[in-house]
Amino acid sequence: MNFNVRRFIVFYRLPLAVALLLFGLWIGFKVPHGWWMAWIPFLVAILMVVAHFLIGPMTLIQTYVEQGDMEGAEKLMNRVKYPNLLYKPVRSSYYMLRANFSTIGEDFDKAEADLKKGLQTGMPEKEYEGTAYLQLGAIAQKKGNIKEAYEYLRKAVKIGLPDKDNEATAYLQLSSICIQRRDYKSAKLYFNKAKACKATNKQVVDQIKEMTKYMARIPG
Repeated sequence: MNFNVRRFIVFYRLPLAVALLLFGLWIGFKVPHGWWMAWIPFLVAILMVVAHFLIGPMTLIQTYVEQGDMEGAEKLMNRVKYPNLLYKPVRSSYYMLRANFSTIGEDFDKAEADLKKGLQTGMPEKEYEGTAYLQLGAIAQKKGNIKEAYEYLRKAVKIGLPDKDNEATAYLQLSSICIQRRDYKSAKLYFNKAKACKATNKQVVDQIKEMTKYMARIPG
């Protein structure tokens, strides 16, 4: 289906549903034996109302994100007025995505709250759960809650992460926390695990290179 047509349908599901209901009533009253045909617009109208509240604009948001239009995606996110009515897997994705936008805007309190809501809703896959804990760990570390960050990051690697870059990031952050605690043995252990991930992301690779120089100077 053409993207613009999909966008129109998603934006105007409720008015279209009302129009279809009225059309169905018109068929029922005006067309001979019309009630046998009226069930079709009635059914489509009901499906549109259900989709509006259970799915919302999430399918469109994914397209906007893939196209790199974050502003458009965020505007669509704001159209969801009743997130608690979203279908469970859709709701968890909604909270995860909203947390990402809040993190970009450096609203860490809101991001943290949305990540926790996503976890409470239940993630469709373990890797997404691990990613949520990784993000919570990074937020806690930025807020100076080192103990909390450490627990979140340990939980992230225990549950599992979607790729080696994320896994290496978690181990690097754990290593950094251990250095702050002067637990150099654990710091080196986590750092070696980060290197073993063989990350390909340039930023992660650069962090490992920088940390390698530092690790060579610490005792233990």
